[in-house]
Amino acid sequence: MKRVFSFLFALALLLAPAGQAQSGTPAVMKFSELYSNVTVRGIEFSPKLTGLAGKQVTMTGFMAPPLKPKLDFFVLTKAPMSTCPFCSSAADWPPDIVLVIMPNGKLLDPYMGAIRITGRLEVGIKRDDETGFVSLVRLYADKVEDL
Repeated sequence: MKRVFSFLFALALLLAPAGQAQSGTPAVMKFSELYSNVTVRGIEFSPKLTGLAGKQVTMTGFMAPPLKPKLDFFVLTKAPMSTCPFCSSAADWPPDIVLVIMPNGKLLDPYMGAIRITGRLEVGIKRDDETGFVSLVRLYADKVEDL
């Protein structure tokens, strides 16, 4: 019986969807895994991204230059940006950005180097009523680590 259980457990691990976190560990999401296709007709979310929607994930990147000294949200990019994304047109923004939203009442100081965000992933077009910012991918942060 013990062998049968071990076999079934191993089989379940092998058949788990790609990117699925094991034993409560957040899945790692990379910027290169956000979209499966980007064309003039639009952006297609990757199967990994849509499969992890609503789940805990970890992403590593850089904080785009912020507008204010204490942050309740910011834009995560795969490479450092020299200008504030809110100070330029949307056409100047990299296509693979992630909006990071801090928990209510939590403020964050700006970071210059690489950071790791762990939080709940949300996917789909959403407009923030307060800022007017439109995003495709959001991370509701539980943890922000300076690397």
